[in-house]
Amino acid sequence: LWTAMLFVFVYVDLFSLYRADIRADIEAGKLSAFTINQTFLLWTTAYIVIPALMLFGALVLRPAVSRIANVALSAVYALSIITGAIGDPNYYYLLGSALEIALLATIAYYAWTWPRISSLDPPGTGRGHR
Repeated sequence: LWTAMLFVFVYVDLFSLYRADIRADIEAGKLSAFTINQTFLLWTTAYIVIPALMLFGALVLRPAVSRIANVALSAVYALSIITGAIGDPNYYYLLGSALEIALLATIAYYAWTWPRISSLDPPGTGRGHR
């Protein structure tokens, strides 16, 4: 689900490059209210690296840590996507944002409801309790 969210995220941004207004803003060194500089690019990279690392983190983190990280990060990213979509009149952007939010909500749901394994369950049974 993190992979799917990142693909939608990247493609929505990529499709924005087909818009003349976006290209003109980039040529002028601006993107929305932000100046495109080293700081902007550093924070943008950090913003993308976190969900990219969750691809691996969801597999290797202890279950309790993974649950918290998946729920918290999906909520933070959903809020940032909602904030970015407010007032945008472009249907492709709104559809992409809605898909990203749906994927993030699904991540949070599965992380929250994933069965907890009890130490009383026999090894290898996968049975848990909530």
